[in-house]
Amino acid sequence: MPVTHRPRGRAAALAAPVVALLGLGLGGCDFDPTGLFAEKYKPEVVPDVPADKLYSEGLAKLEDSDYEAAVKKFDNLDKQYQYSDWSRKALLMTAYANYEGQKYDDAINASKRYLQRHPASKDAAYAQYLMAMSNYKQIPDVTRDQDRSEKALVALQELVQKYPTSEYAADARAKIQITRDQLAGKEMEIGRYYLERRNFPAAINRFRDVVSRYQTTRHTEEALERLTEAYWALGITQEAQNSAAVLGHNFPDSPWYKDAHALLAQGGVAPREEKSSFLSKLFRGVTGKTASAE
Repeated sequence: MPVTHRPRGRAAALAAPVVALLGLGLGGCDFDPTGLFAEKYKPEVVPDVPADKLYSEGLAKLEDSDYEAAVKKFDNLDKQYQYSDWSRKALLMTAYANYEGQKYDDAINASKRYLQRHPASKDAAYAQYLMAMSNYKQIPDVTRDQDRSEKALVALQELVQKYPTSEYAADARAKIQITRDQLAGKEMEIGRYYLERRNFPAAINRFRDVVSRYQTTRHTEEALERLTEAYWALGITQEAQNSAAVLGHNFPDSPWYKDAHALLAQGGVAPREEKSSFLSKLFRGVTGKTASAE
């Protein structure tokens, strides 16, 4: 079937009202009874500032501890010189200025943008470090939600995994341990809460979580003793004996072991290992040793 075209005369007729309206609109600018067009638009002319000058001005603001002004300078540099190396530097300095100004969420966002744009950059490790530290600085005490601690741990672990030889890796490893200790402390707090209210199964789940996920933290000894308490209260003697045995083998001088040993002695039993148990397998995998019977 041949393609038909709208007649040119029809097209012209349809366009005529539009042209007439446009003409009226343009011609009516001089006559404005409403006053809506009294002030005509005047485009603002922003003079170009050399990139190095903007960068230096941003650094100067940092030196003066005027972090908000520094962020504005680096933002302007990023916008005016997009896709240049100046833009890359400006974005990193935006993250740093926000971090120094304790605008941690803004620092996290800027660091993420940097890593998305420049994942192979020589400064990518530093951007990752700024993101991790911005979360780390917001870790609350153990009585509060630990979502920020979890985010800090993830960012710190990514830093160590992706940039193991960077100058920030050693500090990240140290802070990973501190963050893990914080998370273990939260689990212990919840576990004690359940233990005090005699909700022994819920308490056991929390204490097992500590010894399985946060075994290298300072909370492990207490977690093993609390497991002994909870199992003993439920009448699960074998598990109570095993928890105490694992505790005594790995931390023989711990006051928590003395408490666990004394608790079992009241019932006429001693710590004893069950090699097939969860705890025995767990600690054998870490230390290569097993708890000996007493």
